[in-house]
Amino acid sequence: MTKTGFDNDKYVKLQSQKIKERIELFGGKLYLEFGGKLFDDYHAARVLPGFEPDTKVRMLMEMSEDAEIVVVINANDIERNKVRGDLGITYDLDLLRLVDAFRASGLYVGSVVITHYAAQPAAEAFQTRLEQLGLKVYRHYIIPEYPANIPLIVSERGYGKNEYIETSRSLIVVTAPGPGSGKMAACLSQLYHEHKRGVAAGYAKFETFPIWNLPLGHSVNLAYEAATADLDDVNMIDPFHLDAYGETTVNYNRDVEIFPVLSAMLREISGDKIYKSPTDMGVNMAGFCISDEDAVSYAGKQEIIRRYFNTACSLRQGNASQNELLKIEMLMNRLGLTTSDRSVVPPALKRAEETDAPAVALELPDGAIITGKTSSLLGSASACLLNALKHLGGIPDDQLLMSPGIIEPIQKLKTEHLGGRNPRLHTDEVLIALSICGLTNPTACQAVDQLPRLRGCEAHATVILSRVDENVFQHLGVNITYEPKYQTRKLYHPK
Repeated sequence: MTKTGFDNDKYVKLQSQKIKERIELFGGKLYLEFGGKLFDDYHAARVLPGFEPDTKVRMLMEMSEDAEIVVVINANDIERNKVRGDLGITYDLDLLRLVDAFRASGLYVGSVVITHYAAQPAAEAFQTRLEQLGLKVYRHYIIPEYPANIPLIVSERGYGKNEYIETSRSLIVVTAPGPGSGKMAACLSQLYHEHKRGVAAGYAKFETFPIWNLPLGHSVNLAYEAATADLDDVNMIDPFHLDAYGETTVNYNRDVEIFPVLSAMLREISGDKIYKSPTDMGVNMAGFCISDEDAVSYAGKQEIIRRYFNTACSLRQGNASQNELLKIEMLMNRLGLTTSDRSVVPPALKRAEETDAPAVALELPDGAIITGKTSSLLGSASACLLNALKHLGGIPDDQLLMSPGIIEPIQKLKTEHLGGRNPRLHTDEVLIALSICGLTNPTACQAVDQLPRLRGCEAHATVILSRVDENVFQHLGVNITYEPKYQTRKLYHPK
């Protein structure tokens, strides 16, 4: 299992301090463009073991009296029902989820901004819905020749057309359900309006990856390239920072490419020349909180292999391109990695070969690797899960947690009454049945009590699992990957 390599408490302290310093630098108000995920940054948790998925929110909660959240969403994403891949929900629904999550954490959500607004019917309907829910909503419009025509952009016909977002705090955190939302443009639009009103305000960017003070070829930074293979992001040395300070730092191509334009916009808006490089704009302190370089380096390599399997499966499902997979293969070659370097892959493949059926392998916190095979009663994921709980609970392998008499009625319900074709129990069905058995069987209760110990474990399946099994492993915190193939040769594979 991966060792802890990141000091989370130090990070929260340093990050809060850095943001407060940036607020003071601009005279008391900062628009902070927040990239990546705020509540559920599992990528950061995987490549920086010790980083908690909600760390960024914890950091903001340290500044809750000063912070105000503005959530940005692109009208075109609303119109085409764009889906967030990791959660399987549309961006507009994820926005509602984010607002609820911020409020539950005690953070103030000031408003929502719909960018790229052009009277799209779905966007107008969504605005009405938000306003009925009591949220303030503002519209930002498409600016012709953006971002090239700076005189037009920084004028009444550009940012001046956008509705001014009323804010009341010193730290305005601008976030979104996903990339391409228009967060940066929303920040710059606000700077334009603030300076017209005589309000001192500035802009900064919070991006966890790539980590600017790690080497360009560090596995954590390369894992970011693997994670954004679909966006065609490439890490690179920040040439502006090198030229200004003689210091080598890492950024990514989109920030480097847009910096001359962004710098010119900031000068046009306020006359400020504070930022000499894209690195200057950032406030990320993650690189200073790495406590075990070897652990973090290993975690980065493992993430790249996980991304390889995820992308290969997406390609198989028609949701990724061959170029994305080739890019990750190149990263693996660069680090000398193969899929067998993921410890759960060889045991899963071996078990599948032995049984001539799908199999799953799972590595437990003590380093033991547990496998599960396909049977007439259970799918391989369910079998592996039960075997893992037995191992963790010290329950003998040959001891039944659930009798066939419990499983068979569930199979009958699935196939005879609910129209299912697969009689084998999925992981959710197994856990429900196991919980019910716990009413009369203390050993079943003992097994269920082990579930929290699965969080952070690694697993691999020799076929693409159902959405049900995938979701169960996700909720349990298990990092599972799949071979890019299905159990059957059918063309249609329901999730």
